[in-house]
Amino acid sequence: MALGPLMVDLLATELSETEKEILKHPLVGGVILFSRNFESVEQITRLCDEIHQLRQPHLLISVDHEGGRVQRFRKGFSRLPPVAAIGKEYHQHPKLTLERAEQSGWLMAAELRAVGVDFSFAPVLDLDYGVSQVIGDRSFHRDPLAVTDIARAYIQGMKRAWMSAVGKHFPGHGAVEVDSHLGLPVDSRHLEDMLQADMLPFTRLCQTELAGIMPAHIVYENNDKLPACFSPFWLQEMLRGKLQFQGAILSDDLSMEGAAIMGGPLERAEAALSAGCDMVLVCNNPGSVEQVIDGLKVSTDPLRNARLMRLHGRHATPRHELQQSAEWKQAVQTVMDYAPDPEMELNLT
Repeated sequence: MALGPLMVDLLATELSETEKEILKHPLVGGVILFSRNFESVEQITRLCDEIHQLRQPHLLISVDHEGGRVQRFRKGFSRLPPVAAIGKEYHQHPKLTLERAEQSGWLMAAELRAVGVDFSFAPVLDLDYGVSQVIGDRSFHRDPLAVTDIARAYIQGMKRAWMSAVGKHFPGHGAVEVDSHLGLPVDSRHLEDMLQADMLPFTRLCQTELAGIMPAHIVYENNDKLPACFSPFWLQEMLRGKLQFQGAILSDDLSMEGAAIMGGPLERAEAALSAGCDMVLVCNNPGSVEQVIDGLKVSTDPLRNARLMRLHGRHATPRHELQQSAEWKQAVQTVMDYAPDPEMELNLT
């Protein structure tokens, strides 16, 4: 069975019978996990295994696990600092910064792969203009060249742990104040300016480093009237056309207020897929999944399936072996060396 275009969520730490049936539906291709789905390392490992056993090829399992405020699994996992802590000394100590980035990407990915998660929605490629609180220290840096270099090293670490990278939020979320979880941001900049700034990391990394890209729920009003996630201009003309991106395009959560302009759950899913998304996230809104499944009409697309299949994690080191390795111990020490004080998790569950 091919991977369907829907990524859905779960209510708790175990699969219900209803959820098992939903996950077996041909329109479903993946699951995104949240903090509410996590209880312990042992529990999340069992949950991932049960999800993977439902179908072949197995459903994609994803999570937001960037570090800092956005790290869904805590107990039993290394505490990952916000990635701004990696990039803060880039201009003074570029070599050290890239070493930290590579080891941090590897540690994040290796620990997730050990419990069965296929990929994290990482890295954030947005620039930190000091404007967007929802981005803030989730960004590596303000300088687009620095973000590109640091993200490339981070992705190399992820790849070394057999995890694909999904960059976000195309074409750039850092210059708007409104949080797209709570409203619809509008960015008034022109395309020429964005190409030299926010889009530069995506342009430099999308050919060889990124297996997936997540577009933003933001209207770039001088370029298109639709939010990027629903915009053929941004997804087809720019991302597929100008940037020649061949990987998977995965929407941000369609339940976010930034997507409300497109209508109800079904209308949002249809619009995102029609605009060029390969997979759409339908979560955090009970009842939306059934509504979309009941109404969505899409045909099987071998190219879409191939793009999504690239997001499967290829190998995983068992957790006990991982934690006994010198590589893991060194990576943990590296993270501890540059980590700031612990922060509260961003409330996006």
